[in-house]
Amino acid sequence: MITPSVSIITPMFNSEVFISETIGSVINQTYKNWELLLIDDCSNDNTLKIIQPFLQAHSNIKLIKNQVNSGAAISRNKGIQAAKGDYITFLDADDLWRPEKLKTQITFIEKENCDVCFCSYDLINEKGDKLNKRVKALEILSYTKLLKSNYIGNLTGMYNARVLGEITTSNLRKRQDWLIWLAAIKKSGKPARGIQESLAYYRIHENSMSSNKLSLVKHNYWVYKKGLRFSTVKSIFSMFVFLNEHFFVKSKQTIKVNKT
Repeated sequence: MITPSVSIITPMFNSEVFISETIGSVINQTYKNWELLLIDDCSNDNTLKIIQPFLQAHSNIKLIKNQVNSGAAISRNKGIQAAKGDYITFLDADDLWRPEKLKTQITFIEKENCDVCFCSYDLINEKGDKLNKRVKALEILSYTKLLKSNYIGNLTGMYNARVLGEITTSNLRKRQDWLIWLAAIKKSGKPARGIQESLAYYRIHENSMSSNKLSLVKHNYWVYKKGLRFSTVKSIFSMFVFLNEHFFVKSKQTIKVNKT
């Protein structure tokens, strides 16, 4: 039996503080048939120097360099276009995976015959301390539900590239990952499936967009207007739906957990 391969896409920009730990969480995966594509967006810190030992020690870790600073969307698209794996998944340069993340997801996809899956994840702060909070994955996620708010933590999503092919995203400054999952579910024709187990750690930064309500409105509006090319009226209506979903429905997916 042939073991499916997985391509992991990791954009980097001035990621010297966290990138070693992030790469380490990939190397420590119990599932070993993977390639890690690091896309550097013209970092001017020590990121490239830090990743050199990993590149030398692991032939399945590869570096792609942008010629000019281009943003996360173009960086992810370059990774997707270069990916050779049967499955594609994403890990930002400051987030972490539990060791069983890849194995659990691939086993789940193969067993449940789904094209897109994701999982629950825990929140950590900039120092890596656990915040005693978990974002629970919905068991079943339709395109219509995902359109209301992004229920897929990008560090947890995985899609079947053998079935869905190459799925790239619009060049938006923020929230372009949401468009990838919308496109994947739409192309699949089947809902995404959520694994209830927490398999990843999402790092919260003090200046993160999620803490800025104005940015939340602006960038999500552009998902509807530019990313999905809705009319202005439909985009505004979708934003009212989004705000209701985000603050009164989706917020219930974040629960308290005991520190382990």
